[in-house]
Amino acid sequence: MLEVSEQEIRQRLAFDNPWWGAEGRGRYRYQSMPRRFYFDAFFAMVRQWQVNRAVVLMGPRRVGKTVLVHHAIYALLEAGVAPADILYLSLETPVYTGMPLEKLLRLYLDEPTAAPGTHRYVFFDEIQYLKDWEVHLKSLVDSWPDIRFVATGSAAAALRLKSAESGAGRFSDFVLPPLSFAEYLHFIGKDALLRQEDDPLGEALPRYVADDLGTLNSELVNYLNYGGYPEAVLSEMIQKNSPQYIKSDIIEKVLLRDLPSLYGIQDIQELNRLFTVLAYNTGQEVSIEALSRTSGVAKNTLRRYLEYLEAAFLIRRINRVDENAQRLKRITSFKVYLTNPSMRSALFGNLEPNGKAMGVMVETALFAQWMHSNAVDRLHYARWSRGEVDIVSLSPATQAPWWCVEVKWSDRHVRVTDELNALVEFYRKHTRSMQEAPLVTSISERSTLLVGDIPVRCQPAAELIYTVGRNILREVFVR
Repeated sequence: MLEVSEQEIRQRLAFDNPWWGAEGRGRYRYQSMPRRFYFDAFFAMVRQWQVNRAVVLMGPRRVGKTVLVHHAIYALLEAGVAPADILYLSLETPVYTGMPLEKLLRLYLDEPTAAPGTHRYVFFDEIQYLKDWEVHLKSLVDSWPDIRFVATGSAAAALRLKSAESGAGRFSDFVLPPLSFAEYLHFIGKDALLRQEDDPLGEALPRYVADDLGTLNSELVNYLNYGGYPEAVLSEMIQKNSPQYIKSDIIEKVLLRDLPSLYGIQDIQELNRLFTVLAYNTGQEVSIEALSRTSGVAKNTLRRYLEYLEAAFLIRRINRVDENAQRLKRITSFKVYLTNPSMRSALFGNLEPNGKAMGVMVETALFAQWMHSNAVDRLHYARWSRGEVDIVSLSPATQAPWWCVEVKWSDRHVRVTDELNALVEFYRKHTRSMQEAPLVTSISERSTLLVGDIPVRCQPAAELIYTVGRNILREVFVR
């Protein structure tokens, strides 16, 4: 039986790394693609040599991991790293199938073009295609401390699970989320729609306001329909058929291929039914009992599926607190949010500005800005016999509420302030621990409402979603 020769592998390595040859320098892939706002943080991790660890770049499908890697390679070259000290290879390339990482690495190190620099950079793209990749990568990290290894993969559930189990102390995870609303506007050249507001109180976190709310709200609807994926944002052809692109190329590959192969799921249609139910109910409170009844999935199986879907960055569960901000001892109900609001449009059709689903989708979009930040672990919703508050953040030190937000896609509550009674009641009960006044979102109203004796800040939802996305990059959250 014929086998791939070392010469063929070397030829492929040269093809994948055009910067090795003089004729290939200056001609790089993805040069025209804008950089993600997360690039600087990722690049700083790549260039960090104080601790000997591989960087594992994780995230959902089609959010730009490969592009981010190539942008990092160009930045290394611009910083003066010798071209021969950088190796890139994609493990989904057929010629590399079944080859151990160490053999591929030794072929590269044996190349006469490889410079004897003290530091080299090796990028393994789509590493989940290699069986037991985490064992191989950990061995390389231990054996070659003068090489910075970077691995990427779309099978996020496998990457998170495997890196946690086998890479302790050797892997540093970096999660690349779908596009934030701020990044979406940057990609389409509309950053100027918002400006930073001067804050007389001098708060640490800036707020952003729009002079043209009509245009900003229109772009928010576009963002909800297809804006989480860089490729869709930059392609008018994909935008015209975004449901098909997102559904077939992203959702179905995770549900029908990635998760079944990782966890041995036999009934793929059962998993697909559950995800469809969850996507339709994004932003709604659900229970294990009701989910089991609606989806037809047994409770024990359902609990495992929820863990898999969350590990794959498709959903996020948010737990409930009561009016005293106490977590329930027995969690029987919770809210589920899609990590990327565009997935709901792909399954059930594009949203219209005044559509029935806009309220929950605006809430989903707001949560999506937090999804890949540590701040999301502090977020809850409050519900008790007399009311509910959409978002409550608890202090990590005291577990007391810091701030609370009611998410609405309406201006009605400006006139009918009774709709804010639950928000005010919760705030009043926890005034001592609150960092600032309660907040309610709107379509276009920006003011301070007086509900009883409590001032309630009212801010357009699109402005808040943008502000949160911008401030998440500082690894802090809007208060």
